[in-house]
Amino acid sequence: MTTEPRQGAQAIRRALMVLRILAAGRESGVPLTEVVQATGLTRPTVHRIVHVLIEEGIVERHEKTGRYAIGGQVPELALARPSRSPLLAAADDILARTSQRVGDTLFLTVRTGNDTLCVDRRIGSYPIQVLSIEVGARRPLGVSSAGVAILAAMPTPDARKIVTANEVRFAGYRTSVATVLSQIALAKRRGYNLREAGLVQGTKSLSTWIKTPDRQPAAAITVSAVRTRLGPRREQEVAEILLEAALAIEKKIESLP
Repeated sequence: MTTEPRQGAQAIRRALMVLRILAAGRESGVPLTEVVQATGLTRPTVHRIVHVLIEEGIVERHEKTGRYAIGGQVPELALARPSRSPLLAAADDILARTSQRVGDTLFLTVRTGNDTLCVDRRIGSYPIQVLSIEVGARRPLGVSSAGVAILAAMPTPDARKIVTANEVRFAGYRTSVATVLSQIALAKRRGYNLREAGLVQGTKSLSTWIKTPDRQPAAAITVSAVRTRLGPRREQEVAEILLEAALAIEKKIESLP
């Protein structure tokens, strides 16, 4: 009696997972191979899901490139939602000021299910900027510096559950459950996450988490910089700046009507 509901829920979750990956590709779309890698699903499963979504007008295939992208019906559905989240509204001015203080590229990343989504990027004034990801980039929680920070702000059993759920997807990002759990534990002890090797070779990143008024970790602020810019002394300075910014955003969210 319980098999059919579970199967139906699994199919919906898989379709939503595919949609989230396609959304990260924005207008240019995503090749099927990347969707397979990012979701951890088999190629036949992804192919079947994508073509059902095409039939329903939710996904479209670019004829010239063969890439898949979000279809025209999705923006229509999105019209029912508010144009801006409280987090983005609260973070806007604070991110601008923080970017000026730090001088390096600043990212705002939110949690969405078992993933992270980059929703804002501020380029600093330092001549060498690390543009490791673009707005709209989606990763499994635990892959990016921001993802580890968000997981570190959760109770350990909750974080472990998400990491285990993402295990199959980790292989495509050259990480593992053991590695991610170790990074989470270290970030908990520090009070922020430091990644010695960033997504771009020769870089480092530092992330602090942001919690909602109900004290749930919902987002993270990340600074990415060339390694020479984040030595031990400056690492602590930047961490304090990001912690201050995260607290300011949390307080501003609470004050919004």
